[in-house]
Amino acid sequence: MSLKIPSKFINREVSWLSFNERVLQEAEDNSNPIIERMKFLGIFSNNRDEFFRVRVANIRRVAELPGINFLSTGEDPKVVLGDILKQVLKQQNRFDRVFKRLMKDLQKENIYFLNETEIGEDHKEFVRDFFVDKVRTNIVPIIINKRKSFPFLKDASTYMFVKMYNKKDKNEKSEYALIEIPSEQVDRILTLPSTDKKKYLIMLDDIIRYNLPQVFSIFNYDTIEAYNIKLTRDAELDIDEDISKSLVDKLSKGVKNRQVGEPVRFVYDVQMPRDMRQLIEKKMKLQKSDNLIPGGRYHNFKDYIAFPKIGSSQLLNPSMPPLPNKDLEGVSSIIDVIKKKDVACFYPFQKFDYVIDFLRQAAIDPNVTTIKINIYRVANNSRIINALINAVKNGKDVTVLIELRARFDEHNNIKWSQELEEEGVKVNFGLRGLKVHSKLILVKRKEGRSETTYVHVGTGNFHEKTAKIYSDASLLTSDKRIANDIEKVFDFVERPYINKRFNNIIISPYNTRTKFLQLINQEIRNAKKGKPAKIIIKLNNFNDPELIKKFYEASCEGVEIKMIIRGICSLVPGVKDLSENIEVISIVDRYLEHVRMFHFHNDGNELFFIGSADWLVRNLDRRVEVTTPIYDTEIQNNMREFLNLQLKDNVKARIVDEKGRNKYVPKKGKSIRSQMEQYKYFKSLLED
Repeated sequence: MSLKIPSKFINREVSWLSFNERVLQEAEDNSNPIIERMKFLGIFSNNRDEFFRVRVANIRRVAELPGINFLSTGEDPKVVLGDILKQVLKQQNRFDRVFKRLMKDLQKENIYFLNETEIGEDHKEFVRDFFVDKVRTNIVPIIINKRKSFPFLKDASTYMFVKMYNKKDKNEKSEYALIEIPSEQVDRILTLPSTDKKKYLIMLDDIIRYNLPQVFSIFNYDTIEAYNIKLTRDAELDIDEDISKSLVDKLSKGVKNRQVGEPVRFVYDVQMPRDMRQLIEKKMKLQKSDNLIPGGRYHNFKDYIAFPKIGSSQLLNPSMPPLPNKDLEGVSSIIDVIKKKDVACFYPFQKFDYVIDFLRQAAIDPNVTTIKINIYRVANNSRIINALINAVKNGKDVTVLIELRARFDEHNNIKWSQELEEEGVKVNFGLRGLKVHSKLILVKRKEGRSETTYVHVGTGNFHEKTAKIYSDASLLTSDKRIANDIEKVFDFVERPYINKRFNNIIISPYNTRTKFLQLINQEIRNAKKGKPAKIIIKLNNFNDPELIKKFYEASCEGVEIKMIIRGICSLVPGVKDLSENIEVISIVDRYLEHVRMFHFHNDGNELFFIGSADWLVRNLDRRVEVTTPIYDTEIQNNMREFLNLQLKDNVKARIVDEKGRNKYVPKKGKSIRSQMEQYKYFKSLLED
């Protein structure tokens, strides 16, 4: 008899805001070094910007459609927008308090932020010279004419709104101007020269403020005031349907048009005089629906991610250099190793260089005939790209599938696609209507009279920089069960009209949903028979209604479910007669949790998987995603320990609940900080 499972879900946006609050908690956490806490403020700010550009913008579009409209969840978009704004304002107040506290903490370390009024005689010459040499040529003041429209504000840039007037003559009209802060050309946070134990920092904003009399020297005003403003725009790409244009052309135009998207948030300095704010609102025709948000003196705190290294080394996290992988370190040929056994790498605990070496060796191996890779995001100076170009020069047949629609990386990917094509690489752009998000490499090598296929299946991007800060995993294998299926994935993307049957890997949009439903159903059947039934899931986001309902059913039948979800979790755990057998934690720490792992008890014949797909509708139904089984028992043991350490975390793990309280997991006995323990674990493997 099938159970009637009630619908109980946490709103996706509310859940995401709860996640970003966990990032803010890290900025509050006194156990983190001060500069690292500053960086978490930057991450929080950057996350929030993207949230408004994407999610809030989407809800707003639905709200503005004519007629009665509801979100796919059945919720009123206007109500959701109101709830979001309340939560955002609450978090902003908390952010401001954290920032002020961190300023005081820096002062205790003899590090001081100076504003334009605090610049002493020993720094005035430096500030003036720096402005003349580095800043002045990068700013273009625009005078605001009341009769003309307000100048266009670019998405996510920070501006100064300037007011010039004479205090002595109140009847004289004021003059207004706009200045874009050139943070793309000049570092936002600058270190001032110091001759004593004290260290001094200053914001680029305040260097500009100090020099405003010079900027507006042609005007005869005795008072100049400047306040920061920032506009966030809708980031949805408007891709035209002109079939005569290439996808590259369409996306290039779409990326440019993103800069002129509709406003979704306007942030202003709360100290700004009322007349200045009213002028902006009138000129820009802003309304409350444009999310007018009072902020602090500075905006675009994302620049704090690059907070300068200053003061004692204790103000930063201790060094944790990536560890060698005992199977791959120092070997002459990685291909020879994975011919004999499967090898897994766990980043950033272990080196990412092995992936690059795998491609480099393939590029020069005279027996390698073919290299295929799909790229979602890569570094600006990518050694991956260099290896692929080198392979072409060595006569290899190289095919690169580049997903041009990787949000906010479109411009970079367009650049790489053009460069690769110029070097003779075959470049494909994926499938219409399907983003390619899998992390695959395929290498074909002649070995005697036959040909062997070697593959990489991962959870993270081929990105040297993020591999140092994202927690990910990858499998290198020549196992035919996996390799043959991966070859079919590349064939499917290149020739989608040919039907493919995947026997071992799990691939979206083909069978990810159905396969995981089958695996959950198997645990349900075992539970009904009185057998142990357990599932451990590690994801970034979980929002799919069908899988959530299936988990509710599994819980009601007695299946023990433990989940580690970094971000969005719409499932409500711990509800009597619904989800009382489900526990959910979220870990936010030094490294960004990005790996997707799956463990099913399967009546003692345990099943392990890693993959690229989160459990969102888009990842299951509208993307090409690959999840691979892990057959090697040694790797399974590594994964088991990896998951167990995270489930035992009582330092950085938070309990996910319906109310979004983000309470830390209670400490019982020894403190376990999973990321630190994972590093120790992988280090211990070197001693075996």
